[in-house]
Amino acid sequence: MNITELNQRFATSGQIEFKVGNGGLPVVQITNKYARAIVSLYGAQVLSYRPEGQKEVLWMSESSSFEAGKAIRGGIPVCFPWFGPHVSDNQKPMHGFARLMIWDVLEASVSATGESKLRLGLVNNDYTHSIWPNAFRAEMAITIGAQLRVSLTYTNTGNESFVCSDALHSYLKVSDISNINLAGLTGCDYYQGFSDLLLKQEEPVWVIRNEENRRYIKHTADCIITDAGWNRKINIAKRGSKGTVVWNPGSETASKMSDIHADGYLTFVCVEAANIYKDVVTLAPKESFSITTIIGLE
Repeated sequence: MNITELNQRFATSGQIEFKVGNGGLPVVQITNKYARAIVSLYGAQVLSYRPEGQKEVLWMSESSSFEAGKAIRGGIPVCFPWFGPHVSDNQKPMHGFARLMIWDVLEASVSATGESKLRLGLVNNDYTHSIWPNAFRAEMAITIGAQLRVSLTYTNTGNESFVCSDALHSYLKVSDISNINLAGLTGCDYYQGFSDLLLKQEEPVWVIRNEENRRYIKHTADCIITDAGWNRKINIAKRGSKGTVVWNPGSETASKMSDIHADGYLTFVCVEAANIYKDVVTLAPKESFSITTIIGLE
């Protein structure tokens, strides 16, 4: 459907509107009494979430690509059906194909309490079969209210079981990486990057000083970012996830990434709900699985 058809079918005056976004990619602009948000139909990706009277919660790179076939750098990219590089073929897209496809609009509505709800869908096709042989149906349910709630649910619609990994790759905007600390990970085991060496976090409150790519396992608790520069806390809760990834590329790595603007790494940290390593997902035919992240300000 084109933008006109989407608005005719799904728009709500003054609250939900479909527009042409950067690079000609279709987006949904959402406004309600709680917050404002922008969601890209390309990748089913939340690009912006700004609670009423507050600063932006999600980070977007000023140098991000908005081009079919390329990932959008920032917001909440959807990683499915694998996280990171493909296990056997690094020519396949990093973090899977879900963030590189236009999703269908299944529903757009306003609840009785004034929250805005968006439901997007993706099913297997010739393209997905060319890089991943399994039949599936995926849905993204996004609720814009006093909190941002994002859920990915996928179903095995084929005749054989499959194994996959996933993540909701949230970029959280901060005043400066030097102004923040992160709580909720004390005593948890993690891998640094793709290392096989298992480490344990001892510090009760973690201050990020350098490039970090920690992949925590068996972690289900909330994380809290305390930002002294903006005098606020961001609470990141999750459901259906046993892994948490915390990532900031640091100066050297960010300088080699064309889609992160100069010094952009100083103003975000990723805290991602994920199912990775031994906690990947196995689905028998007709089985479904959901992963959710819930982001709000204190």
